[in-house]
Amino acid sequence: MASGNDNNNDALLRVQDLHVEFKTRRGQALVLNGVDFEIRAGETLCVVGESGCGKSMTALALLRLIPSPPGRIRNGCVLFQGEDLVQASDARMREVRGNRISMIFQEPMTSLNPVFTVGDQIGESLQLHAGMNAREARQRAIEMLRQVGIPAPERRVDEYPHQLSGGMRQRVMIAMALACRPDILIADEPTTALDVTVQAQIFDLLRDLQREKGTAIMLITHDMGAVAEMADRVMVMYAGRVIEQGTTEQVLSEPGHPYTRGLIDCLPELGSSAAREGDVREDLAEIAGVVPSIWELGTGCAFRERCPRAMERCAAEVPPMFAVTGEVAAGTPHGAACWLHAETLKTLEEREREAA
Repeated sequence: MASGNDNNNDALLRVQDLHVEFKTRRGQALVLNGVDFEIRAGETLCVVGESGCGKSMTALALLRLIPSPPGRIRNGCVLFQGEDLVQASDARMREVRGNRISMIFQEPMTSLNPVFTVGDQIGESLQLHAGMNAREARQRAIEMLRQVGIPAPERRVDEYPHQLSGGMRQRVMIAMALACRPDILIADEPTTALDVTVQAQIFDLLRDLQREKGTAIMLITHDMGAVAEMADRVMVMYAGRVIEQGTTEQVLSEPGHPYTRGLIDCLPELGSSAAREGDVREDLAEIAGVVPSIWELGTGCAFRERCPRAMERCAAEVPPMFAVTGEVAAGTPHGAACWLHAETLKTLEEREREAA
């Protein structure tokens, strides 16, 4: 696990009140609603939640890659080393993307250009951002392909995406993202198409990058095993909102939101004594229902229709973020947006005011 910075003022990236909306025939669809988080140098923030919760949209918003129109950042700021990328020029964003902030996209076949070799695609950013000539960029591309576990990289560097398997294309995307040694790496399900051995190699490579350069990693994943292995902090999203956030130990051992508890309960306990002794296990737990459409969120908590502990207040008001535990670990308190804590816990804003 990477080592997070304990100084709350040293955030490399700070996202504040981020709202993203899309214009549709039915009106303005709010897909991100008041997202707040930060990432510090040398730490890994894992973003978890079901498909449709806003994880990938958050990543695209950070790099201003939301298709516009119909999408736009309605308000909020994305502060990278103090600079608001929401207000940055297109030319400035081209300097940032792939150089200071890189992203491993979820679907490599649609992200790689089919008419250029993989070596040319890796080398392009090196020539643009690192000032390498074509020969130097080619040698660096070969080395990056070797680092991500692609066999015979000297031959593969001249091949086109359609000549590679899905797993190899995914590794090419990882090589492209890591080539310029970015300050922040956004990894959207980076090991989905890879077997467990290659997954371990990729995670080792990411940890090496953190140790050498202090790279911050925003890891979007459905794999709670990857969360436990890689994360310093965890951010849980649901229906376009952040509903829980804290250190990995806080969130996994003492989840404050029923949705987070549901995600953890869905995991198979392969190491349990019952499994080792060959006993019949109970069926896996599941969270009833599906993530609601953005048109069906209503006025209260978006999770209320699926929540086994929902109460009348959940349908009337959106809960604020409550401080689940008293201590502040890794510079960030453990918070959960759930009315279950209303009678016993203070909101994070209240605790911050008292601390000031």
